[in-house]
Amino acid sequence: MILGTGIDIVEVQRVADSISRRQGFLEMVFSPEEIRYCRKQAHPEQHFAARFAAKEAFFKALGTGWTNGTAFHEIEIVHNGKGQPQIHLLGETAVTLGSYAISKMHVSLSHQPTMATAVVILES
Repeated sequence: MILGTGIDIVEVQRVADSISRRQGFLEMVFSPEEIRYCRKQAHPEQHFAARFAAKEAFFKALGTGWTNGTAFHEIEIVHNGKGQPQIHLLGETAVTLGSYAISKMHVSLSHQPTMATAVVILES
């Protein structure tokens, strides 16, 4: 059963500006694995922006928006062996959201030079 859906779109430049201007932004928003992955890409800002959009879409799918006991860097977007993006919940966020009865999480990412988008579907 679908618990919730969320979609978000962001300007790549806005995320790139936040990364370059705001000390600690990367570590506050992205997990170490996400930072490592994105920095290896030809256009890291597009990959960071897509992950930012996925985190926003995730909170929309929850139906609560950002909630106490959760952190952006603990909602990790990684790729499985086939290259498909997946959501992993880490740390306190995983504990906090453990009571939400989420059995499956689906995420789709897309990015262009100027825009990035993500869709998240949560199942119970």
